[in-house]
Amino acid sequence: MSDVTLTTLQSLKQSGEKIAMLTCYDATFAHAASQAGVEVLLVGDSLGMVLQGHDSTLPVTVADMAYHVAGVKRGNQGALILVDLPFMAYATTEQCLHNCATLMQAGAHMVKLEGAGWLAEPIRLLAERGIPACAHLGLTPQAVNILGGYKVQGRQDAQARQMRADAIALEQAGACMLLLECVPSSLAAEISQAVKIPVIGIGAGAATDGQVLVLHDMLGLALSGRSPKFVKNFMTGQDSIAAALSAYVQAVKAVSFPAAEHCFSA
Repeated sequence: MSDVTLTTLQSLKQSGEKIAMLTCYDATFAHAASQAGVEVLLVGDSLGMVLQGHDSTLPVTVADMAYHVAGVKRGNQGALILVDLPFMAYATTEQCLHNCATLMQAGAHMVKLEGAGWLAEPIRLLAERGIPACAHLGLTPQAVNILGGYKVQGRQDAQARQMRADAIALEQAGACMLLLECVPSSLAAEISQAVKIPVIGIGAGAATDGQVLVLHDMLGLALSGRSPKFVKNFMTGQDSIAAALSAYVQAVKAVSFPAAEHCFSA
């Protein structure tokens, strides 16, 4: 496929075609996923759990992320590369700008920051300096100790109103994309309609502009042996990883994934 850019993703949102995103951490899977039609490869700090064996994303460093971005870039066949800024990598303006420069120079096309409305200032600074940013709202794994575990966010009316307001504010600050994790499907649908930028969901229902899963989860390789509610094993019924990747892309495009059993209610 031709290279995927922010313009491509915006056009997909406007046309109503869903965007397929997957996490990716190395050259081999970058090649396979991009060849299968995955438009966005997310080099996620989830690598701390699925590759390094930690019980959270918190131990992951910027150096870890840069290493994996470089590998993904070498194998990529035209997908847009999105990379997580890991825990405390954007605690100050200086850290944020320095670490984003490191990751962009390693091969990323966009960075992702977890948080809420307070992300408006770092996102504005990044936009001014030519660094596209994706804001991650809802369940934000880097804040797992504050949240009290991996729980659905936005079920209370006040929390839902705040998340909608934050999404709009972050778009106005210059965010190029939003990612919503573990929020009620109805709230994710409202936010997707309220903003003009693409909204990607994970455990956020089928009405977002696209979907993302952790690669190892969708291949049935969860270390714990238990998968989150929003995960589907796409290796089931397939004879190869390449076929499973293609099945994922097709299911996202056809809006057959996520189904009702993968979603959360308010």
